[in-house]
Amino acid sequence: MAAKLKKGDKVVVLAGKDKGKQGEIAAVMPKDNKAIVEGVNVAIRHTRQSQNSQGGRVPKAMPIDLSNLALMDKDGKATRVGFRMEDGKKVRFAKTTGDVI
Repeated sequence: MAAKLKKGDKVVVLAGKDKGKQGEIAAVMPKDNKAIVEGVNVAIRHTRQSQNSQGGRVPKAMPIDLSNLALMDKDGKATRVGFRMEDGKKVRFAKTTGDVI
């Protein structure tokens, strides 16, 4: 099955403590049905000091379920994703505007 959301997509959070926040997808984990979005679902992780790093309290973006994310169209609104064939290729398009993503 083709991916509706991919790395680099601008998304908006639909549910949870970060509802309404926007960000860019940094990584997608299709097996777990989750994605990591920059600046969303951030947790504090305590790390030990090492030769390479300072250590201390480090903010880290945690995975968020794909069902809680929606793609943003060019107007900055949440939209659903559809698929269609154009010139023999399968392309993603925004359901609100009909524009190819």
